[in-house]
Amino acid sequence: MDRLPLKTWTLRAAWVGASLMAAAPAFAGEITIWCWDPNFNVAIMREAGERYTKAHPGTTFNIVDFAKADVEQKLQTGLASGTGNALPDIVLIEDYGAQKYLQSFPGAFAPMTKKIDYSGFAPYKVQLMTLEGETYGVPFDSGVTGLFYRRDYLEQAGFKPADLENITWDRYIEIGKAVEAKTGKKMTTEDLNDGGMTRIIMQSGGKWYFNDDGELDVTGNAALKGALETQAKMVKAGIVKPATGWNDFVKGFTSGDVASVVTGVWITGTIKAQAAQAGKWGVAPTPRLDMAGATNASNLGGSSWYVLAKSKEKDEAINFLGAIYGKDIDFYQKILADRGAVGSLTAARSGAVYQQSDAFFGGEQVWQRFADWLAKVPPVNYGIFTNELDNAVTANLQALIAGKPVDAVLKDIEEQAKTQIQ
Repeated sequence: MDRLPLKTWTLRAAWVGASLMAAAPAFAGEITIWCWDPNFNVAIMREAGERYTKAHPGTTFNIVDFAKADVEQKLQTGLASGTGNALPDIVLIEDYGAQKYLQSFPGAFAPMTKKIDYSGFAPYKVQLMTLEGETYGVPFDSGVTGLFYRRDYLEQAGFKPADLENITWDRYIEIGKAVEAKTGKKMTTEDLNDGGMTRIIMQSGGKWYFNDDGELDVTGNAALKGALETQAKMVKAGIVKPATGWNDFVKGFTSGDVASVVTGVWITGTIKAQAAQAGKWGVAPTPRLDMAGATNASNLGGSSWYVLAKSKEKDEAINFLGAIYGKDIDFYQKILADRGAVGSLTAARSGAVYQQSDAFFGGEQVWQRFADWLAKVPPVNYGIFTNELDNAVTANLQALIAGKPVDAVLKDIEEQAKTQIQ
């Protein structure tokens, strides 16, 4: 990834009335924050900082925008040095990497178990930032997934929106065959060199590459087995338009070449950018595996905010995150309306923006639907080697498609993973 130009915003306190100033806690300092994506994470944090300074006029925010890879590299280097002098007060960490940082650098992040009301957040987000009874960080955006589909193509094939509600992956494949027969369109697109679909299907089955103790869980993992078999079935059934890389994947559904895509809620803005397709799209729950414990809800991506334990502004940084990201319902309405950000504070689901209908999606309450599915995402242990397991899976998936027995493929994945994570 190319490095984005460094940008720093300093949010200065605005004048507020004397009564509000008198009520504010005695905090005063500059909070430095590292994150990426100026149009999403950075912009949202700017909004959060501006809200906080209205009640805490002495506080300023230094929000530093790096490329995601640079945030990870600088955080790794700073933590490895042990000094913490060059680190920020707050840092954004992708959920898949949270346990790796927590376990690799014990004591580096401030525990917030008794300072944040975690009962108000989606359970799966809380679990991934919990280690040995302590919870670290404040949950932010969700990668809750859904089935985005072209209403017009499905209708041409004789299907109604109700036909896509809470279906299995096997039914999805059947529908895909019918859609292609009637419309000539593939049902979906997928980059088989990306582990995203495996993760979506596996987590909907309540499992991950690791068990609750963080130990490798591959050969006996029914949800992983089902995820691999499902993808092989989809390819063999001919309903998948192969994609190479992210841009090709996105082009598959934005161009109208395929009838649906299963991915994270964060893709909504990309789909809605195709103004000519307004009214032609719908959303449905993620398909599920036909196995005990499987759900029609899953996740792909998402990140959370963490406070460094050695931060001189630690107490105020935690207070800030708790006040805005932990309680401010109106904040979540605004970032949803302005940025398409579905937060993981479940109380925000009652807000007016979540309940608005969207003409682009045929009048559906799209945000409300995703918020409802968010609460049903199964919590799993992402462990510390998700990327390594993704590599092992994608390296062996083609062998399964070519006819190699699934149990043999799982064994190969496990052996490759053991080599990579030593």
